[in-house]
Amino acid sequence: MQQVKNSNFSVLDNHGVVALIRLGLTFFLLVGLLSCGNLGYLGINAIGANITQIQDLKPQQNDRTTVYVQGKVEKRVPLLSKYAYQINDSTGKIWVVTNQTGLREGAQVVIKGKVHYPSIPLGGKEYGEVYLEEE
Repeated sequence: MQQVKNSNFSVLDNHGVVALIRLGLTFFLLVGLLSCGNLGYLGINAIGANITQIQDLKPQQNDRTTVYVQGKVEKRVPLLSKYAYQINDSTGKIWVVTNQTGLREGAQVVIKGKVHYPSIPLGGKEYGEVYLEEE
């Protein structure tokens, strides 16, 4: 009996399977690395939300408006049951009150919070300051 070998019916040989596996692993490795990285320097927001520049947060803005800010943690102050962090996004600085304790100075963060503006009038001058309370 004569054996007939026809390679036209073989979709992938061993080398093709290995190449396909390598291509798939490379793809998933690249996607995994990019999804874990900070892409803020490319103008890509980590959460895909509309980031508000800190300079655009004004005392006239509706109190309790929810916004996202992105920036670098510059200062951290422990409060009684919370923390306050000063965030700088190169357009300005704002304090954020939060329950988070793990943010370190120098960390890049995206914060979702409600805008607050407590009015503090003294001697005809306004000393209130806009801040965020993280949600």
